[in-house]
Amino acid sequence: MAPLPSVSNPTTANPSKAALELLEPGSIWQLEWPLNLYSRAGGSGLATQAATGRCVQVLSERSQGRLRVRLLEDGYPGWLEPAHLVGRAVAAERPLPQLLQRHQISARLPSALALALSWMERANVYLWGGTIGPDLDCSGLVQTAYAAAGIWLPRDAYLQERFCMPVAVRPGQTQLLEAGDLIFFGTPQRCTHVGLHLGGGRYLHSSGQEHGRNGLGIDNLNPRNSDPVASHYRRELRGAGRVMRCHDGSPLPA
Repeated sequence: MAPLPSVSNPTTANPSKAALELLEPGSIWQLEWPLNLYSRAGGSGLATQAATGRCVQVLSERSQGRLRVRLLEDGYPGWLEPAHLVGRAVAAERPLPQLLQRHQISARLPSALALALSWMERANVYLWGGTIGPDLDCSGLVQTAYAAAGIWLPRDAYLQERFCMPVAVRPGQTQLLEAGDLIFFGTPQRCTHVGLHLGGGRYLHSSGQEHGRNGLGIDNLNPRNSDPVASHYRRELRGAGRVMRCHDGSPLPA
């Protein structure tokens, strides 16, 4: 896929390439190459991915060889391997968020939906932490599709649910939904899954192996749909939301 747009062009006039001795706490780097962020200082668990053009700020000294960092477009934290930055990022200033009004967001949603649907034309699997495509997790699909249209959202499904304006929805009652709205699933206590509404109660989502399709698929909220994947998520329907603004990059509470 094409590189995601940053919230601005934050590079300095004569940017310095990342080097180990320059990766100090507080320093900001704009990526010239995609990389993985991990959920812990050690281990292989993926937290998220960062596409070319995104900005990371170093938060702390190295721990177990990794750096604690934060992605500045969405405020999302993680750990990365310092060597993955060396020569692949340039010094940058803190990016300025592009804050859009709802009518501007609405005008950009067709391109976001078209991009998300285009990923179905490529072989893909569900990838926890995936945001680069075509291998994505559920909230990574939503965030990346919106970001490609210049609209930044929080990273995780439960954060996206809090961020959106609620829209009433029930199985078979989807008339208030608009294309581009987000549909949320999970337990009564917490949102654990999100889909991208295409229209008429149909939604595109990336689901895993246990209850899903191990990748991208389209399901619907029709109560007469007996498909096991659609039925599972229909039982876990929590609600829906509409994106009314862009995320400003500030860290969000867990």
